[in-house]
Amino acid sequence: MSASEVTTEATAAHANLRDTESVLQVEVVSYLELNRVDYAVGRKKSLRARYYFGIIFLIMNFIAWFFRDYGQGVLPFIHYIKVCGKEGEDCFHALGVLRVSLGCYIFFLVMLVTTVKTRKLHEQRNLWHSGKWEVKSIILLVSMALPFFFPSELVQIYGEVARIGAGIFLLLQLVSVIQFITWWNNYWTPDQERKQRCSFGLLMSTLFYVASICGIVYLYTSYAPSTSCSLNLFFITWTAILLAAMMVISLHSKVNRGLLSSGIMASYIVFLCWCAMRSEPATARCVTENQEKGNSDWITIIGFLIAIFAIVIAAFSTGIDSKSFQFSEDKVEHEDDIPYSYGFFHLVFSLGAMYFAMLFISWDLNNSARKWSIDVGWISAWVRVINEWFAATIYIWMLISPIVRQNKIMDNGGSVQETVDSVMP
Repeated sequence: MSASEVTTEATAAHANLRDTESVLQVEVVSYLELNRVDYAVGRKKSLRARYYFGIIFLIMNFIAWFFRDYGQGVLPFIHYIKVCGKEGEDCFHALGVLRVSLGCYIFFLVMLVTTVKTRKLHEQRNLWHSGKWEVKSIILLVSMALPFFFPSELVQIYGEVARIGAGIFLLLQLVSVIQFITWWNNYWTPDQERKQRCSFGLLMSTLFYVASICGIVYLYTSYAPSTSCSLNLFFITWTAILLAAMMVISLHSKVNRGLLSSGIMASYIVFLCWCAMRSEPATARCVTENQEKGNSDWITIIGFLIAIFAIVIAAFSTGIDSKSFQFSEDKVEHEDDIPYSYGFFHLVFSLGAMYFAMLFISWDLNNSARKWSIDVGWISAWVRVINEWFAATIYIWMLISPIVRQNKIMDNGGSVQETVDSVMP
C-alpha cells in the first residue's frame, strides 16, 4: 500500500472519528436539555404541591371549627358511634376538635414518613409528594375517619401531647421569623454601592420604631386605662422595656447591628403583646368603653377568619423555610435538587395540626368555647406572653452571642499563652 493511500485512509478515519464525536456531543447536549426540561417540570409540580397541601390544611381548620360550633346539630348520625358517648358529646366541641386535629396529624405524619430524606427530583418519593392525589385523597379520608373510632381516653392523651407539639410549632415559627428579619436586615445593610438601599433601610427603621411606640401607647390606653389593670400594665411595661433593651444593644459599639432588625423585632413583640391582651377572657379584660361598644358580631367573625388564615400562612411559610434550620450553610444546590425539604414541610404541618387544635380549644382540653371564638382564655394569653418573652430573649442572644463567643476564644487563647510562658525557661 502506497503512502498516499495510507494517508487517505487515516484522513478518512480521522474524519469519521470527528463525526462520531460530534454526534455524541449533540446527543449528550440533547440529553442534558431533556433532563433540564424534566427537572423544570418536576420543580414546578413540587412547588405547586405545597399549595395543595396548604389548602388541605385550611380545610382541616374549617372542619375542626365546624365540629366545635355546629357539628352536634348538623351531624346526628355520629351520635350512633359508640365512642362518641351520650348524644355524641365526645365527638363534638373540644374533643371533636382534637379528633379532627388527630386525623390531620396522622395524614401529614404519613406524608412525612413517606417523603423524608428525599433529595432529587427524579426519585419516586418526589413523584409521590407532587402527584398521586387520588391515593392521597383516600389516605386523607381514612386518616380523618379513624380518630372518630378511637376511645376518648386516647384522644385526651393526644390532646396532652398536642400541647407540646404546638409549643414546638411556635418555636419553629419564631426561628423562621427571626431568620427572615436577619435576612431583611442584611439585604438593606448600607454600603458604598447601594446608597438607595441605605436610605430605604433608614426609612423602614424609623417606620417600624414609630409603629412600635404607637403600639405601646395604644396598648396602655386601650388595655390598661387604670391602675387596677395591674397585670396588663406589667405586660405592656415589660414589652416597652424589651423594646428599649433591643434598641440599646443593637446600637452598642461591639454589636453595631443597626436599627432595622431591632425595629422589626420590636414591632413583632408589640404585636404579640397585643395578641395576648386580645386573648384575655372578655369578663377579665381591662378595655375602654369605646372598644367594648365596637366589639360587634361581624368584627368577631372577621377576626376569627383572619386568625384561621394566619394559622395556615404561619404553617406554610415555616414549612417551606427549611434552610433556616440547616446547620450546613455552604451546601451547593444542584439542578436536580428538590426545591424544599419535604420531610420538614410535612413535619411543620403535622405540628401545625396540633397548634390549630390548641387555638380552637384555647389550650384547655375541657374548654367549651363560644361560637366564632379562637384562642381566648387565660392559658392562651399566657402562652402569647411567654412566646413574646421567648422571642425577645432569642433575638437578644442572637445579638450578643458573637461577642460572648469571641470573649471565650480570647480567654482560652490567653490561658494557653500563659501555660506556654510558664513551661518555657
